[in-house]
Amino acid sequence: QVQLVESGGGSVQAGGSLRLSCAASGRTFSRYAMGWFRQAPGKEREFVASISWSGLNSNYADSVKGRFTMSRANAKNTVYLQMNSLKPEDTAIYYCAADFGTASSGVGFRDRGTVDYWGKGTQVTVSS
Repeated sequence: QVQLVESGGGSVQAGGSLRLSCAASGRTFSRYAMGWFRQAPGKEREFVASISWSGLNSNYADSVKGRFTMSRANAKNTVYLQMNSLKPEDTAIYYCAADFGTASSGVGFRDRGTVDYWGKGTQVTVSS
């Protein structure tokens, strides 16, 4: 049984920063690509960032590129999302995602259809 547990969400003012964490258990974490998605009220869940098993390759949505950085610590079975220069439009529930497909492991992923496991999410609220 794979478990993904997010933490680090909260409320900040525009321009502020937050760091999300996702702790994984139940499978050999270091072999697989991981990602973050988000869902705002009334909108579909959208891709934010993903990272390869090694941490050498990462992908970002255009809306967060240059502001968000995803990283991983395989020894701790944890991935992170550092969010800087936050904007009100970043307000959403942020979900950690694991893709166990071999095609994604070395390059990351963007398609929520390839996600094998989801965390329960953590709320991020950015006020203007």
